[in-house]
Amino acid sequence: MTLLKPAIILIIGFILLIKGADFFVEGSSSVAKRFHVPAMIIGMTIVAMGTSLPECAVSVTASLTNNNSLAVSNVVGSNIFNLMVVCGACAVLTPLTISQDTLKKEFPLSIICAGLLLVLGYIGMTLGHIDGVFFLILFIGYLLWMINSAKKARAEILANPEHADNFAQAEYVEGNIAVLPLWKSLLFIVGGMIAIKFGGDFVVDGASSIAGILGLSQTLIGLTIVAMGTSLPELVTSLIAAKKGEVDMALGNVIGSDIFNILFVLGIATAISPIEFLMENVFDIIILIVMSLLVLGFSWSKQEINRKEGLSMLLIYAAYMVYICIR
Repeated sequence: MTLLKPAIILIIGFILLIKGADFFVEGSSSVAKRFHVPAMIIGMTIVAMGTSLPECAVSVTASLTNNNSLAVSNVVGSNIFNLMVVCGACAVLTPLTISQDTLKKEFPLSIICAGLLLVLGYIGMTLGHIDGVFFLILFIGYLLWMINSAKKARAEILANPEHADNFAQAEYVEGNIAVLPLWKSLLFIVGGMIAIKFGGDFVVDGASSIAGILGLSQTLIGLTIVAMGTSLPELVTSLIAAKKGEVDMALGNVIGSDIFNILFVLGIATAISPIEFLMENVFDIIILIVMSLLVLGFSWSKQEINRKEGLSMLLIYAAYMVYICIR
């Protein structure tokens, strides 16, 4: 019976996080479209960050309440879940075609970000204020780079209309943004932010209580229950994109979210409050890098992840779950 209350608090927290992120993205996108912000920029910023808001809320709350293990393990666990389960499930549904740009730019960048996290965390076994500010500067640079790349792509497509299919993501984003009344947009933004704030509090409180009652480490809870719960937006977004044939967008959403999680989420969390590193965090980041290289290897030769490779990714994740439960 003692476990029931924190479990309910945890579930309510996940619901608030996911619905809050949805409302925030819908309201923000509507305001941006109303003021004629290009769809590509909305997609690269508001929509992409929206799927990382649950991780951000949990990690910042955990950092502020000195639940440091939960802050790091949530991000690392979410990135592993995104890569192996979200991509794996999409590939089982339909083979994931991957563009040269993603293979040569975004994917290697996500591995570099994980490597930076490993090095900065291992030095002194802590992530401090300076590390957080450094991550945020890199994040701003990443956003500017993405927006600049998108503008170049649009200019190229306008010059060569026959290549318009390559810009499907912008068209997809454009077609799915509704212009709401301004009062409703602001209500969605404010309401979404409030839901995200309290959702983060509930998830951290619930997860910490469950860990204490069951005698489990916060790292284990962060890598499993919390990571899976906060990664639901990425899973849903990518599966819907894959079902609609937007397979490159499915992988792009995952890789973009993984970069956001490290640079934006941990950047904010550590800029606010330093986070201690554990050796378990080091091992999990190494596993994340190895898994990333494996998936990059799968996709490099034929520029796609097929169903067999997707299934193997799901099995590898299942084996990883067994490993972290018994270690």
